[in-house]
Amino acid sequence: MRVLLASPYEIGRQPLALAHPAAILRQAGHHVHCVDLSLGTLPWDDLAEFDIIALSVVMHTATRIAARLLPRIREKAPRAHLVCYGLYGPAHASILTGLGANTVLGPDCEGSLLDLADGREDKPPANAPARVRFVVPDRRGLPDLGRYAHLIGPDGGKKTVAFAETTRGCKHLCRHCPVVPIYRGRFRALPRDVVLDDISQQIEQGATHVSFGDPDFLNGPAQALRITEALHERWPHVTFDATIKVSHICEHPEIIRTLAKRGCVMITSAVESFEDAVLANLDKGHTAADIYTASAIVRAAGVSLMPTFVPFTPWTTLDGYRQLLQSIQDLDWVDAVAPIQLAIRLLVPAGSYLLDLPGFRDELGPFAAERFGFPWAHRDTRVDALQEAVQQRVEVAEERKEGRRETFGALWDLAHAACNLPAPVLVQSAGVTAVFRLSEPWYCCAEPTTTQLAVADAST
Repeated sequence: MRVLLASPYEIGRQPLALAHPAAILRQAGHHVHCVDLSLGTLPWDDLAEFDIIALSVVMHTATRIAARLLPRIREKAPRAHLVCYGLYGPAHASILTGLGANTVLGPDCEGSLLDLADGREDKPPANAPARVRFVVPDRRGLPDLGRYAHLIGPDGGKKTVAFAETTRGCKHLCRHCPVVPIYRGRFRALPRDVVLDDISQQIEQGATHVSFGDPDFLNGPAQALRITEALHERWPHVTFDATIKVSHICEHPEIIRTLAKRGCVMITSAVESFEDAVLANLDKGHTAADIYTASAIVRAAGVSLMPTFVPFTPWTTLDGYRQLLQSIQDLDWVDAVAPIQLAIRLLVPAGSYLLDLPGFRDELGPFAAERFGFPWAHRDTRVDALQEAVQQRVEVAEERKEGRRETFGALWDLAHAACNLPAPVLVQSAGVTAVFRLSEPWYCCAEPTTTQLAVADAST
């Protein structure tokens, strides 16, 4: 079989969601062509030659782009079996099939893709329980690692980044997370040899830094410690970053120190909000006070903390947003926060655990298929107006390639104006520490920007 695997968007990473199924399909003798649409386009003139065309819908932005592509793909390849697979597939199967997909699969899709290619299964269910056979990903045919997001050091130096995962799923039940409806508190550790062999092949391609993409690197602390120990022993010059929950940082300061000694230079953590009521509704498992504790632990270890946020929710207040900016200033996080993080509006996709919150459905409009989510309007229209102003200002900053401090200052002024308060002059702390950061902002659970959706328009 001739199979085309395409990734609409994976936040600046070489797509693992293509490389792993490609390895399994190629081992079975199938011809696989991979396309990363963030750096290339579909082979429109040759689409009809493929028997299976599969689009990875691993996150919201990727799904929005895939939805724009499906009708044109169906037109150009009427006989191909069209597949959508990934976290956002099962909950939105009816929409994706309505746009032309024949089959919709969840993230543990490799076995079902192989069944389709081998002709053993006509239409597997969208989220069938699966025991994945993990193999070393096959990254042949993907763009060079140097074309993806790189690590920027405090001195402005750059490192080529490898991307790897050590687990699938997550044992936590944060209500707004797209992982939760699929895995429901389950996770599985990948074979360590597979993870290390994948890292090895990326180091051979020039990577000197590894970005671990697990939803939470300390879901299995033993797995994380064994892999980072082997990583440091084999390649002591290679650094790494990982995503770790605030609560896990607070619970395991000794692990944070160990990771730092083994080359961890950056930790991404889903802080989300400094309002305890919001954190409780999201079921984050931490409080505002815990955020300050986690920040101190990470800083004491000599590691950069990259916080992510969902600053605009139905429970956000104008003063709460102003206080969020104040807390970022107090914690010396201005250089650590990608400006898009300060504009993100809560997404409520189909199947979200947020829908189980008492009274929450009353805050929502009817499901909007074209946006893959439930729209909501804040009861205080001033909060929505502020979010729109922040979003517009952030997009202008991206076009100008503006520095983070300048953008933060503009948002600081907007927030204070919304509260009818004078904006105090921002003063950089004398103890501020330069940070490590990735060159691609974190768009995992955010609405796509106009620029990102233009990927689909350009492709069609």
